[in-house]
Amino acid sequence: MAINWRRNLLISWIGCFFTGASFSLVMLFLPVYIEQLGTPKSQVELFSGLAISVTAFAAAIVSPIWGNLADRKGRRLMMIRAAAGMTLTMGSLAFVPNVYWLLIMRFMTGVLSGYAPNATAMIASQVPRQRSGWALGTLATGGVAGNLIGPLIGGMLAQWFGLRNVFIITGVILLICTFLTVFMVKENFQPIEKEDVISMAELRKRINYMPILIGLFISSLILQVGATSISPILTLYIRDLSGSSSNALVISGFIVSIAGVSAIASSPTLGKVGDKIGNHKVLLAGLVLSLLCFISMAFVKTPFQLGVLRFFLGFSTGALMTSINTLISKISPPEGVSRIFSYNQMFNNFGQVIGPMLGSTVAHAMGYPAVFLVTSACVFGNIILSVFNFRKLLVTKTKI
Repeated sequence: MAINWRRNLLISWIGCFFTGASFSLVMLFLPVYIEQLGTPKSQVELFSGLAISVTAFAAAIVSPIWGNLADRKGRRLMMIRAAAGMTLTMGSLAFVPNVYWLLIMRFMTGVLSGYAPNATAMIASQVPRQRSGWALGTLATGGVAGNLIGPLIGGMLAQWFGLRNVFIITGVILLICTFLTVFMVKENFQPIEKEDVISMAELRKRINYMPILIGLFISSLILQVGATSISPILTLYIRDLSGSSSNALVISGFIVSIAGVSAIASSPTLGKVGDKIGNHKVLLAGLVLSLLCFISMAFVKTPFQLGVLRFFLGFSTGALMTSINTLISKISPPEGVSRIFSYNQMFNNFGQVIGPMLGSTVAHAMGYPAVFLVTSACVFGNIILSVFNFRKLLVTKTKI
């Protein structure tokens, strides 16, 4: 059966965008929804933090399990499983009677997630090697854009249709993604019996760049820490910068989402550049730009300045996501690519758990600007580690 990887890429992008958006679109109004469920005001912040982090925590725990199953049963099947599962869990949030049921369904959303890493593994296994940077860069924009633009979409839907209806609309959209994946995504995959799957020990022996792979996992974690560390404090920081709270939510949604615009615009092009000069060089450039942006954010005086820096940070995000996924696809043996991407997703998810905790803790102890400086220190450490891991490629001017 001939595989049209371009069509698979398009459908996968749509699926990654909406599954990514479904995670983030509730961020801005989740505390309000939790309050409407009858939660005491003194506990709203606690349950809001739990509701956000429990999804990423659950996804981090189960990612390797789904990755192992994908290497046995196929990536398309796991994409269908994730889209269908999230259809049920996201839609059911409209009908929860109290905050405890909301936490259970948010946890189940994380357990049943995994569309993006399986889509990435599938496209990586189908696209011609010389086009992998462009293809995976394009695919990366789906999840990134969904995560970053989601809060803006969620805010508008909540204003137009009400909070509960946002979850129903999201469930319907995810159901459409499920049908698109079932009927339009194709994969040539021969199921493998459990006893025939190569062990992780054997898989590690087949990876030629293990230190680089571990460094890429750490880069994924720090990328998510940087992206989510400002989540708990962004609206409050903008209110302090502007001196007004009347439109802080709208401005926050715009500032979060603007990074998605630049990420979408830059990722495919940066993927092509990586194919030509080496993805490791694009990754290092993205880390340096990220460092400069985070340091500068600590010293802004207006929301406009923060928005401009977030726009430039989107270029960094596009460079990092594209380079990380492309390098992982080139390093990973074909028979274990889903498992490797699932471990990368696990680090992504742990970054989404650590980021908000780090941001709120630092802001409470040292103030809002300190959040960006601490994040900058994490990025700087990642630059040092990446230069060390890529030193041979940089000296010999070769690429993976």
